[in-house]
Amino acid sequence: MDGIRGGPRAAARDPQLFEEFYRRHVDAMTSFLARRVADPHTVADLTAEIFLAVLDSAHTYRASRGSERAWLYGIARNVVSAERRRVARETDRDRRISGRRLLEPDDIARLEDKLDAESPGRRALAALERLPAGERAVLELVAVDELTVGEAATALGISQVAARVRLHRARKSLRGQTGSAGEEPCGTSLPYITEGSGGAA
Repeated sequence: MDGIRGGPRAAARDPQLFEEFYRRHVDAMTSFLARRVADPHTVADLTAEIFLAVLDSAHTYRASRGSERAWLYGIARNVVSAERRRVARETDRDRRISGRRLLEPDDIARLEDKLDAESPGRRALAALERLPAGERAVLELVAVDELTVGEAATALGISQVAARVRLHRARKSLRGQTGSAGEEPCGTSLPYITEGSGGAA
């Protein structure tokens, strides 16, 4: 279920395999972005960037380092990080909007539905902002994006042991944030984040 014939390297050379790769992963990548971005145009643009990055970096994939899925989430994280840096540097918002590719009304409606569906995930991610970056990254991938600990470790370029330690610390910190009365940080329900097993490899 996880990989295609020949992996990303083969997909980058064969349009038919690349289409198979795209169809296999596009919904997960759109969901990943919709949890982190609140604009349908940006979700569409970043989804395209992720798959362009796959074409450019397919030669870096090594099955021995982790699954195709984990490798792709690593690329997606890099694309989102690059976008955040770009937006932070951007001062002329009108120029950024005017240069955007126009979407068809059906595309906008579909992406708005995706954004609505992923709004709890965006709220949960907002609640994680107080955590140290390393702990937050592991928790996001495991609890929000539903990767295994092993896949999260691969996506972040760390060992599984380090990933498990960071995940444990992050969940412990969030349980502390909820307080004795069980109030929800940032107005977000976090049981599925703080109480998940996080034990799958």
